[in-house]
Amino acid sequence: MAVDSLVETVFSGLSALVIEDVTESGGIVMITARTRDGAVPCPVCGTATAKVHGYHQRTVKDVPVDGREVVVLLRIRRLACPALNCPRQTFREQIPGLLERHQRRTVRLVRQISHVARELCGRAAARLAGLLAVPMSRSTAVRRLRRLPLPRLITPRVIGVDDFALRRRQRYATIIIDAETGRRVAVLPGRDAAALESWLREHPGVEVVCRDGSATYAEAVRRALPDAVQVSDRWHLWRNLCDKVLLEVRAHAGCWATVNPPRPGGVHEQTIRERWHKIHDLLGHGVGLLDCARRLGVALNTVKRYARMPEPQAMRITPTYRPTLVDPYRDHLRARRAADPAVPVTRLLAEIRELGYTGSANLLVRYLNHGRADGDRPVTTARHANRLLLTKPENLPPNDTALLDKIAAACPEMTALASLIRGFAALMTPAAGNDVKLTEWIVQARAADLPHLHSLTNGLEIDRSAVDSAVTLPYHNDRTEGVNTRTKTIMRQMHGRAGFDLLRHRILLP
Repeated sequence: MAVDSLVETVFSGLSALVIEDVTESGGIVMITARTRDGAVPCPVCGTATAKVHGYHQRTVKDVPVDGREVVVLLRIRRLACPALNCPRQTFREQIPGLLERHQRRTVRLVRQISHVARELCGRAAARLAGLLAVPMSRSTAVRRLRRLPLPRLITPRVIGVDDFALRRRQRYATIIIDAETGRRVAVLPGRDAAALESWLREHPGVEVVCRDGSATYAEAVRRALPDAVQVSDRWHLWRNLCDKVLLEVRAHAGCWATVNPPRPGGVHEQTIRERWHKIHDLLGHGVGLLDCARRLGVALNTVKRYARMPEPQAMRITPTYRPTLVDPYRDHLRARRAADPAVPVTRLLAEIRELGYTGSANLLVRYLNHGRADGDRPVTTARHANRLLLTKPENLPPNDTALLDKIAAACPEMTALASLIRGFAALMTPAAGNDVKLTEWIVQARAADLPHLHSLTNGLEIDRSAVDSAVTLPYHNDRTEGVNTRTKTIMRQMHGRAGFDLLRHRILLP
């Protein structure tokens, strides 16, 4: 009795059968079973019958037990239909919920391997299934994936549209999602306006379209749904601002770079000052630009650049230092050079190697010649200054706050740039009236001497209606970007295994 209870517990999924025997051979659990006695309806006329015409043997696999395969040797009945006018005189009985017609795996085993195939697809799914004692080939995993049903298409009210690369710079596709729930709706081949326009016409009911700054998608929505509200993605708006701010910061590096500590032995800066004085002396005596270039042996564009600078300090640029292997020993080098300015580099190299330095002697020499061991604080680069300007002031530590104040006060243009950044950041939180504030911001940006921001304002005006919707409505395209990230993971798993249809199928699976 205890054994029967244990069998019923372990193989509860086979409760629709009568288990007659359970054996183990070669790491495989063999189950001998049969169907229960009882009347079964005819699949054609529906007449119930229990009259046995014969028997049929089926061998199917079930979910593994204790890390071992389970094989069911199942005897099913061939029944005779008693209805005289039924075209089917005999039929094999089926076990709904346990076995499907012509299948060699139980329904619950098929469900398990289908989940594995949906997450990992071909080879990876086959390897994992083998570890789970469910051996199958990569082709079987792909077949199971293709047979998974797609969810019923329901046209959402708010959609998000974006493109992703099937092969970078060559082939692209378009993905459409429900922007409110993140549910994938459709995947279209190509990213041209015709494909999106055709889909929108075939699926009426869309009221709001969230997209990036693509003029192609904007035109497709405008032609297919002239009354739909288009919403530009706020992340892309902020990213465009970040790119323009970096260009402005680099253009005014001569102003704010004075926050950097002076570099000892500034040979480069000394050369710049000498060249600036030579060029301006020749220009003061009436020598032309081309003649100056010939006399000094420099390029004509170099002479023009120096001639436009009122002072030589305007040529001061921010060094783009990167982390090196010498950085952990900077304090030791600075202390040794302060105590003995004439200490040989070879001795310094030996000392820091005893401390764990693994770099070369040439790297140490360049580190010292650039003055990086003698500076009181790290050098502020253009990207660092750009990050300080674009970060919320309340999120900056006190040292960075003081540095930001110096950078913003370096020149009137940098002051205006910092003010415009704060104003644009406030617009990234959607609220009523932000469209009017955006107009004011554009006027202020165009009034400032910041040509790179002028190009940004021109782009905002071209797509003004969508930008106004972005700063006033709560809709966004963030979920579409998340789906694109997941799509890239899927493509890396499936690259080269199958075509666009399989990729589309897997993307749309819930």
